[in-house]
Amino acid sequence: MKLLSLFKKEAKDILSNKIYLLVVFVQLLIILGAYGLALTSSVVTDPDLLDEWGGSTAIKVGLPQNLQGSTLEESLINQDLTLMYFPDVESGLNQVGKEVVALVYISNEEEDIGLQIDNTNVFYPVARDKINKALDYYQLEERLSSRGLSVEEINIIQNPLDINEIEINKESASPLALESSYFVEIMYGFIVPFILLLPFFLASNIVTDSVVGEKERKTFEVLLMTPLSGPMVIAGKILPILLFSLMQSGAWIMLLYFLQVPVYNPLLLMVLLFFVGLGFIGMGVLISMLVDSTKEANSAVTLLLFFATFILFLPLFMNIPTLSGILNTIPTVIIVRMSSGPYLNPIWILEFLPSVLVSMVIFALSIFYFKQEGAIRL
Repeated sequence: MKLLSLFKKEAKDILSNKIYLLVVFVQLLIILGAYGLALTSSVVTDPDLLDEWGGSTAIKVGLPQNLQGSTLEESLINQDLTLMYFPDVESGLNQVGKEVVALVYISNEEEDIGLQIDNTNVFYPVARDKINKALDYYQLEERLSSRGLSVEEINIIQNPLDINEIEINKESASPLALESSYFVEIMYGFIVPFILLLPFFLASNIVTDSVVGEKERKTFEVLLMTPLSGPMVIAGKILPILLFSLMQSGAWIMLLYFLQVPVYNPLLLMVLLFFVGLGFIGMGVLISMLVDSTKEANSAVTLLLFFATFILFLPLFMNIPTLSGILNTIPTVIIVRMSSGPYLNPIWILEFLPSVLVSMVIFALSIFYFKQEGAIRL
């Protein structure tokens, strides 16, 4: 009964704290912003997606007026580029980076092609690929024409295959916001684990605020004198925080599904996140035992989160075969594997056991130091 009373008191404190609720709202903005950034960057760097979304017409390419009606002009138009014409090359070059992304022109009497492109433009990767594709098409056509081939023969050589894509088992596929390898890589390879761990970064702050706040209000000794053991006091303190964090992660999983980024194996992920959260909260309790003010606690938690971010997210960008055995046990790596597909390899569960062990050790240490601190104060 006493434990339940402490649980309710801590839960009420969390839900009545406007800062904590504001941070939840900020997390929502971060998620939507990261999703929008991944979506936008995927489209503007993929020529096919940009064509599909009708964005290619926003790419303006300059061309001297003397090339109007030429095969080169036709090749550029076939790439869905918007052409702007200039009286001469010099006037066109002056507008690169202003009115146009690039200027294509004949640079000498041998009819070599010149290209000036603004590599700071957001559409630079797509513009470069489309222009290069158009130039390759044009140069091949010129070579074939010089050898006396007809238009029909040139078309057969340039378009040797007519491929029709037939989708199989489309009805059983999960909806995905964007059919892009870059989008899938950035969402599942970084943003999804980051989103799922965000609530536990907040949990470390909440637990230090709760415990250190008791010290500052001089109620910590009163709490120790209640008919509850040290582990029971810690349980009453941390369980509402852990539940609050898990509920946020669950909500973010549902939000991602709504945004058509399905997160697979959600139940196993929640178990994994439970132990990760236990580790973060245990570290928060340890910090609370070592400091006497919320200012010191906040500084220590900031330092903790800095190192935790480094340890958890750096392996996502590393590919070192000799360290794969260690890197595969990092929680974020396991989250990426579990969340990105329906297939579940039992080995992944075994690889998470070291993280479970570390979390349990951290939590055991937090109980030990909590008891020690209680004995000193009493």
